Amino acid sequence: MEKTFVRGANPYMPLWEHVPDGEPRVFTHAGETRVYVYGSHDTERTQYCGRDYVVWSAPVTDLTDWTCHGVCYRAEDNSILFAPDVVRKGDTYYLYAAEQQGSVIRVARSKTPWGPFTDPVKTDLGFDPGVLVDDDGRVYAFWGFCGAWAAELNGDMATIREGTLRRNPIGHCKARWMNQEEDASGISLEDGFFEASSPRKILGKYVYIYSKRYEVPVPELGVDSDNNGFLSYAWSDRPLEGYRKGGDISFNGGEILRDEAGRGVMTYRWGNNHGSVMEVNGQWYVFYHRQTGTDEYARQAMIEPVDVALGKDGRIYLGKITYRDGEPVASCPVEMTSQGAQVNGLDARQWISAGYACHLHGGREQAYIQPVYEQREDVSAPIVRLTDGAVAGFRYLQFGCSSPRQVTVHLETEAEAEVRLRLDAPDGKAIAGFTAGPGQRVFTAPLSAGVIGRHALYFTFSLPAEGAAATLDRFTFD
Repeated sequence: MEKTFVRGANPYMPLWEHVPDGEPRVFTHAGETRVYVYGSHDTERTQYCGRDYVVWSAPVTDLTDWTCHGVCYRAEDNSILFAPDVVRKGDTYYLYAAEQQGSVIRVARSKTPWGPFTDPVKTDLGFDPGVLVDDDGRVYAFWGFCGAWAAELNGDMATIREGTLRRNPIGHCKARWMNQEEDASGISLEDGFFEASSPRKILGKYVYIYSKRYEVPVPELGVDSDNNGFLSYAWSDRPLEGYRKGGDISFNGGEILRDEAGRGVMTYRWGNNHGSVMEVNGQWYVFYHRQTGTDEYARQAMIEPVDVALGKDGRIYLGKITYRDGEPVASCPVEMTSQGAQVNGLDARQWISAGYACHLHGGREQAYIQPVYEQREDVSAPIVRLTDGAVAGFRYLQFGCSSPRQVTVHLETEAEAEVRLRLDAPDGKAIAGFTAGPGQRVFTAPLSAGVIGRHALYFTFSLPAEGAAATLDRFTFD
């Protein structure tokens, strides 16, 4: 039987699609319950985002089976649309469209979760709006850039209820883009709000999810300069105030290794981040995005399972939770993976595109995933500029209960390259290897050791020739 490509991995949309800033929502419509994702659309290629929004959804029982519902909204003035949000109140779905690069927020309506959203009305909201419809029907909105705002909305879903506007419900960052004289108070160097407001209600608590900007070193995470690749959260018992520090949920800087001094080392090129958490069929997930290419204009939607717990002290824990005597005591970011919702690992006997790598580290130059835009199921996003010492990692693969005998790799190289496949760590046990030369594209190598079950897999590259580089396209096991 002909092999097929892995799909619905991480990124979970097709490799040709680029939807960052994804706000997940679970809606039941016409008797069917699905998770819908609303985000920006990186179609401009030379700047952030695009001039339309598309909607993707999957049944809550299978987060590998994503369907595109097409364009749901176009900017009124053909301007660039930044990050949106969608909520439902009653029988109507409301899309908060961020036109003119987020400087004008309009709310449009639809009777279906996939739109089209029509009759847009200008709102009182600002950059990166996030909206919460509370259990009692009251509606709260959060927005801002390098400083946050929050308010209750009137019944029109567009204007602010008098007397409810709040400034900086959480500490803000000290970024170079903000007015330091005006916003000198409330700065948090460790937990500063950057952008990407997403208010949620979780276990009876108000949870404010946002993009954090670290402005102090965090050695354990490999952060030694300003960094806003984190999705973080604060929590409160009240919707508009009283927020307390939560922690970090996810980070798009990849796997964290340790150097000889014990400091963290990032293994993927971090960049801006935006998303939220959603319970889907009894399991919580964080939806976020990563970078591809050499800039931030070809971002991709990512997903990881997360833990959620409520402590005896009323605190919410989100992310990878540490328990002591059955009680949550701490949390940290969940790992960034290639598998996403396929928690048992990607099927090693299917074609696996290099575009699912979650670890790109080492080498003379920074390797990167080359964005692809051709809309076909078998398109593969290659890793390019793999130079001497580079490592490309995939977490995780499922090899099953019987070991495969060989691996087939599609790869191109400018000079002779020694390629090794290693298990569980970049310096882990080698299970296969081959020598690649210019002019060849397909390489088959026997496995030198059996492998079963779920494992991380790392390709290591040795290209001693000066300036030489390789391109990895896809691989499979037999």
